Amino acid sequence: MIDEQVGDVLTALADPTRRLLLDALADAGRASATVLATGLPVSRQAVVKHLQVLEAAGLVTGARAGREVRYVVRPDPLDATADWLASRSAAWDRRLRSLKRAAEAPPASP
Repeated sequence: MIDEQVGDVLTALADPTRRLLLDALADAGRASATVLATGLPVSRQAVVKHLQVLEAAGLVTGARAGREVRYVVRPDPLDATADWLASRSAAWDRRLRSLKRAAEAPPASP
């Protein structure tokens, strides 16, 4: 489940417009697609589609407030993805340290 969630988050964040949208929403705290579209170079309809992708990845959630849907950022999937990336980074660091030790070791005598 975690691997699937990480994949969904990374896929959603691969698009620069969705990253801008997520940043704008994080700054606003809670906002509608109409409000978010005013600060982005895309239409309101495009913002709604991007929000749907972010919502499917679990990065935002929307709640109806009258005629509007207001969205908020959900940080848990971002935290899980950051944890996964940190574990991958640590594994690569261990491998590189091992390779460095092997490369710098004095040659074995015959």
